[in-house]
Amino acid sequence: MAVTFSDLHTESGLKSLEEFLAAKSYISGDQLTKDDIKVYAAVSEKPGASFPNAGKWYDSVSSQLSASFPGKAVGVRVGGQAAAAAPAEEAAAPAKEAAAAEEDDDDLDLFGDETEEDKKAAEEREAAKKPAKKKESGKSSILLDVKPWDDETDMKKLEEAVRSIEMPGLLWGASKLVAVGYGIKKLQIMVTIVDDLVSVDTIIEEQLTVEPRNEYIQSCDIVAFNKI
Repeated sequence: MAVTFSDLHTESGLKSLEEFLAAKSYISGDQLTKDDIKVYAAVSEKPGASFPNAGKWYDSVSSQLSASFPGKAVGVRVGGQAAAAAPAEEAAAPAKEAAAAEEDDDDLDLFGDETEEDKKAAEEREAAKKPAKKKESGKSSILLDVKPWDDETDMKKLEEAVRSIEMPGLLWGASKLVAVGYGIKKLQIMVTIVDDLVSVDTIIEEQLTVEPRNEYIQSCDIVAFNKI
């Protein structure tokens, strides 16, 4: 994130956020981005009346997250079909492939005879190019809503149960409790995954909502899903 703030649990931290939002609606401009989600996760609760700009921004982010990021990444409930916006870089893939194809063309003498040495040299050039084509595994940033069974559920133990899930390519981030109603609160937590190593649907269906963690967790929803 290009913009950083001091501890947003303090008055000074909220003041810096308030001043930053004085001339804009969102952290990175006029639209909600992953920068807003990261800052939102770092704010423990809605800023008070002395921070009107920050409070208005907080309500706007909360509303859009609840609507599952319309027009961007679509939130998905367990058992539903996941849908996420295609990364912008995929649109440029055909052009990149065409450029790579041009680079792969070998300079051949079309009017001469290809010798064994020419063939060997061509094979060596191809072998040298292949490692450069290998793409790095992508990552995704996900915001989850983890809901307890009732108002008597120990939310501290619920979060411990969530964070106890460990596997290569999985990193738990910031979290906070959000009031749902009737004294019940849900856990809202960020998680970053390496796409080739971890499936968020697998985490939910085979880890979070089964024994022993379902003693505390009633259900889990994907609120926002963004490619990094």
